[in-house]
Amino acid sequence: MLAPHSRFVGHEQGARLLAAGALAAAWMVLAWQWLSGTVTIPWDAKAQFLPQLQFLAASFAKGESPFWTPNVFSGHPQIADPQSLIFSPPYVLLALFNSAPTAWAADTTIYLMLLASAIALMLWLADKGLHPAAAVMAALSFAFGAAMAWRIQHVGQVMSLAYLPVVLLFLDRALTRRSVANSALAGLAAALLVLGRDQIALLSVYFLIAYVVSGWWTAPDRAASVRTSIKPLAAAAFVGSLVIAIPVILTALVAADSNRPSIDFEGAGHGSLHPALLLTAFAPDVFGSSGHYGEYWGPPSGIWKDTQLYLAQNMGQLYIGALPILMLIRGLATGVIWRREVRIFTIALGVSIVYALGWYTPVFKFMHAYMPGVDLYRRPADAVFVIGFFASVLAGYSFHAVLTEHRERLSPQQVLVYATMPCIAFALMIGLAVYFKTIERAWPAIATAAGLMAAALIALWLVRAWGLGPPAATALIAVLMTADLGFSNGPGNATGLPPVAYEVLDPATKNSTIAKLKELVASNTSDNRRDRVELVGFGFHWPNASLTHGLENTLGYNPLRLGLYTRATGAGDQVGLPSQKGFSPLWPSYRSRLSDLLGLRYIATSVPIDGIDTGLKPGDLTLLAKTDDGYIYENSRALPRVLFATQSLRADFSSLLQTGAWPEFDPATAVLLEDAATGKAGGLGSARISAYHNTNIAIEAESQDGGFVVLNDIWQPWWFATLDGEDAPLLRANVLFRAVKVPPGHHTIRFSFEPLRGAFAQLKSRAPK
Repeated sequence: MLAPHSRFVGHEQGARLLAAGALAAAWMVLAWQWLSGTVTIPWDAKAQFLPQLQFLAASFAKGESPFWTPNVFSGHPQIADPQSLIFSPPYVLLALFNSAPTAWAADTTIYLMLLASAIALMLWLADKGLHPAAAVMAALSFAFGAAMAWRIQHVGQVMSLAYLPVVLLFLDRALTRRSVANSALAGLAAALLVLGRDQIALLSVYFLIAYVVSGWWTAPDRAASVRTSIKPLAAAAFVGSLVIAIPVILTALVAADSNRPSIDFEGAGHGSLHPALLLTAFAPDVFGSSGHYGEYWGPPSGIWKDTQLYLAQNMGQLYIGALPILMLIRGLATGVIWRREVRIFTIALGVSIVYALGWYTPVFKFMHAYMPGVDLYRRPADAVFVIGFFASVLAGYSFHAVLTEHRERLSPQQVLVYATMPCIAFALMIGLAVYFKTIERAWPAIATAAGLMAAALIALWLVRAWGLGPPAATALIAVLMTADLGFSNGPGNATGLPPVAYEVLDPATKNSTIAKLKELVASNTSDNRRDRVELVGFGFHWPNASLTHGLENTLGYNPLRLGLYTRATGAGDQVGLPSQKGFSPLWPSYRSRLSDLLGLRYIATSVPIDGIDTGLKPGDLTLLAKTDDGYIYENSRALPRVLFATQSLRADFSSLLQTGAWPEFDPATAVLLEDAATGKAGGLGSARISAYHNTNIAIEAESQDGGFVVLNDIWQPWWFATLDGEDAPLLRANVLFRAVKVPPGHHTIRFSFEPLRGAFAQLKSRAPK
């Protein structure tokens, strides 16, 4: 375990409080532009996570379960979606107390989590005896450096990594104090980390395993170390397993049947970190990452030809501050970061860099093939998150050594390494800028980075030459880090935009397109009709606006979708651009059988719809309105949500998905089934919706001769049906939808979403006989 060679002797309670105060003050300054509402975290934080949070809050306010939503992709299992925030305590608390959370509320929550994480890291390093100035420096570089700053819009990954220092704090206390309470807290924190169910959680779990094993290996008495750690680790594992078991199983089952059950090596390789991006550790904005896309000249961009990378311009940022980078280099030059007590962090940093580089090294191919879980994720460059963490810890340890150990002159070889690495980095930056003819754009960032390194060296000299005590040294370092990170990693196009840019995601928005759609849907809702809508081409943050405003959308924004629905509809990750609207053999046009079955009545587009669907003919759709944003069309053939079929026809759904060749049938009176004999019940029947909630739907049916109640909601194996209170088979109908066979007379059919029951049935069916 991490245990510095020279323990700082002034770590009484007062020193920790002073360090915590300095850290909190720096946090306030660094986060102020978001906390004040001047800017808001853009991109995925709004396009993906804010609408999820708003759906969660609205469900709580209405007393409904948030485990399923009808508002995107015609229905989606939120309980299994890692990005739904259902298992994120900070956001659940916000949703419980705020029925309509705004962008500001969501941003404040994540920054409060960063503060808690930074304090946990500082306390953990203080437990290890680090000088308070070193602990504060490491905590600030972690919370406001690298991906935690530049990719804060990836809320799930930020939250996952934020739990890692908390786990280490309680884990080490559990192991050293043999404390049951700390063991339970370590297990709970580790469970919350795992519940992120993302690549950062996976990499963090691998590190935690290595950390524990390293502690055993480096202990003076290995056998005793293993023996005394068994009970604390078992207690932590027990608590953690109780928390994660169900959500992880549910996610695994949905992922296996999703649009992306795994990612092949080539698919993952497209998300590799380009080696040139390692230069951002020295100068974060050298490639213009904080500006608009046209200003960015790093890989991948139009300037770098044929990289075949699919990365946003802010995904490769590694800057954690000038002083931490210098301390990291010094630790490397002097061998400090290879000491036994921190060697595991150095190894982890090296492995993470190799992992992030993806297909640029042969090692990732081995990792992808043989490390469980790696093939579930598409972007090895995400490892920049954990790179920032490991680098911050090692920089803090190296700085502690500088502050507390005997001051010996560096050897010529050490000076050479210490001085050469930054010089090489800056020479490469200048060389690339000259080669790509972008020196005019790059030189301000290069000069600024060089100036910040000079300032860091001056601050380091002041701390040592003046013999500053812990309070003064901590204050000076906090000021230096705040100024550095506030300027270098402050709000930019990738991290902070004016809140007005996301006005459409305000629950109280006056947006004309949203207002018109809500008016149209409300005016036509009846006891058998719930019209669906589609939002196409309005921008990256629009597709999930249906979650915010309670509209039932056939599309949305989510990398993880039900596989059957994706195959049937051609739905992609998102549809912010008109060109991103996909079709499929089963849904070749808006004028199609599937459009009608889905009840897709209103289609809002940013451009005339014939530019999106070239197969449309005059009269296929009706233009209802032109709004400030675009156009709203009506599909007057859209069917009611619930129908009563008196005839069943057998159909091969797999063939239908491939060919799109529907048989001749009238959905108003007939239903296609895979496993039922063709038959006709005879007389007429009717069905109406008596209650409709996220996870519970009640339908009243009446018929002379019986038939089938058809609900044009998405079939998924965790939905179940009852007929007059008794379990009834839930049939997959018309490829995508649900049906229940009913006898003559009046009956009540209830559909309920029961994920635990459904998951158990799936696991049972897949178990070896």
